[in-house]
Amino acid sequence: MSTLAIVLVVIGALILIALIAAALKRTRDRQLEDRRQIAGQHREEATSRRLRAEREAAAAEEQSARARREAAEAEERSQAAEQEREAARAHADHATRIDPDAKQDGADQAERSSSRAEERSGSKGGRRA
Repeated sequence: MSTLAIVLVVIGALILIALIAAALKRTRDRQLEDRRQIAGQHREEATSRRLRAEREAAAAEEQSARARREAAEAEERSQAAEQEREAARAHADHATRIDPDAKQDGADQAERSSSRAEERSGSKGGRRA
């Protein structure tokens, strides 16, 4: 073989190696780009789910706060109702004491006192159960 043929074969081999390297680089670059797109889609999905979870957590917290507020309001109403009952009893007792037509015997008074005590203990115990 002549020197010129050897040089041409070597140059051809180098060109072939360069073409194969370029094709491999393009393939690798395409794979990397595909992986970047897939990773981007996963990031978008993660962000979307994180925002949805935060929204749900905020809604749950708001609902919980609303329930606590309503429970506090119910407790306030219950206390106000109890105060009104006590005031009504006090007025009824006072009216009975100052009414000249009301019976003043001791047995009647003792019976009313024990009835009131039973009502108080029964209504308070029933409310806690």
